[in-house]
Amino acid sequence: MISALFPLVRPALHVVDPESAHRLAIAALKWTPLPGRAPDHPSLTITALDYGFPNPIGLAAGFDKHAEAVPQLSALGFGFIEIGGVTPKPQVGNPRPRVFRLSGDEGVINRYGLNSDGMVAVAARLAGRDRRAGIVGVNLGANKESSDRVADYVALTRKFSALADFLTINVSSPNTPGLRDLQGEAFLDDLLARCVEARDQTQARTPLLLKIAPDMSLETLDGIVTVARQRGIDGMIVSNTTVARPASLRDKQLAKETGGLSGKPLFDLSTRMLAQTYMRVEGAFPLIGVGGVDSAEAAWSKIEAGATLVQLYSALVFKGPGLIAEIKRGVADRLAEEGLASIAPVIGRRASRWAS
Repeated sequence: MISALFPLVRPALHVVDPESAHRLAIAALKWTPLPGRAPDHPSLTITALDYGFPNPIGLAAGFDKHAEAVPQLSALGFGFIEIGGVTPKPQVGNPRPRVFRLSGDEGVINRYGLNSDGMVAVAARLAGRDRRAGIVGVNLGANKESSDRVADYVALTRKFSALADFLTINVSSPNTPGLRDLQGEAFLDDLLARCVEARDQTQARTPLLLKIAPDMSLETLDGIVTVARQRGIDGMIVSNTTVARPASLRDKQLAKETGGLSGKPLFDLSTRMLAQTYMRVEGAFPLIGVGGVDSAEAAWSKIEAGATLVQLYSALVFKGPGLIAEIKRGVADRLAEEGLASIAPVIGRRASRWAS
């Protein structure tokens, strides 16, 4: 129903400012009756993080920041969803306007600044969910004014370990001053060690993932992957938004806005970083590829570059929820064309090409 209506309501949504349109979309989802979820093609099933995913296409963090529409989003056909980022204390984020729609580029710039209802409110919403309805991860972030950001992540890990199917340590948002400094080896080693310890103390054994930025040197990536492997992280998400502004952007005026760029202009940069990460991880844990996924072809490229699972978000702004079924159908068709029963043989087979 929502997918069918999107072409009709998109012009109206794109008349209002992007943040208001986002809130309208969440409100519409919250009050829409849950549809019966159609079964996915068996070839799309993939095992990762000790879960059987019905398909590899997930919703990236940032859409449902406060866990307001979890069952409705799962019913749209995603293989998994990630809510958040969530901070320990509620915070309003940066002043509006803080999100900009680059329609000619199919990109989005945001500087939300991790606006969050806080972990108590979000945990209460997740506590009553039906765990059988879908795989749900929580993206964790530190408060802007925190004096001990590592302690923030530890508190969040303890709070959500028993409520989520996976947790993402997000040290790569460009919109919280100093947050990306936690990607440095010494900071990261301490952060991951303490989060793993906090997770293990809960006895939940919830998979811990690390989300990284696309804007780093390969030397920095070497250090991050080394620390992640040594500390027993269960996976990585590649990548967050970029602070770079490709020369190809058409909307030169909006491109001057500060914040993280996502959507189609991020695809090449994030996919190269994904491939570089895959080559360094050497199969130690799975990767989730995110950044510019707007078609079955883009999702297929992410998988070939090293992604076991794929996430999208910004493309929904321009193409609507019908894109989910379109991507799944396209990936299943590619598998059938190659006579493959699953995406497993496809994962990483073009990593060296993408890395270069």
